[in-house]
Amino acid sequence: MDKRHKTFEDIKAWQLGRKFRKEIYSLVRNFPEEEKFVLIPQIKRAAISITSNIAEGFGRYSFQENIQFCRTARGSINEVLDQLYVALDERYIARNDFEDLYKEGRELERAINGYIEFLKKQKENF
Repeated sequence: MDKRHKTFEDIKAWQLGRKFRKEIYSLVRNFPEEEKFVLIPQIKRAAISITSNIAEGFGRYSFQENIQFCRTARGSINEVLDQLYVALDERYIARNDFEDLYKEGRELERAINGYIEFLKKQKENF
């Protein structure tokens, strides 16, 4: 039902989410072995959830469901950001890396908010 985007890959928020996920995956490769079953899988799942929810929402062909999946993706961004604080507090990442990723996460959140607003307008005009 989204008239401007032909596939979920066309959505700017999905594109930014993919980049963000790749950076998170790269980051956790340097985490200590003791986080193999705790923080690493948790942050990876949350990062995957961002793009997966955008894609799934797109595939629902319902404005309201798409918006709800985008809200879930937005929640996953905040989950990743919280987990970055854990990594910072445990000294797994440097402050400058934290700040760069935190800023990128907030930019991604703004992109999702923009997409949600676009969907709301599309819904009104449908």
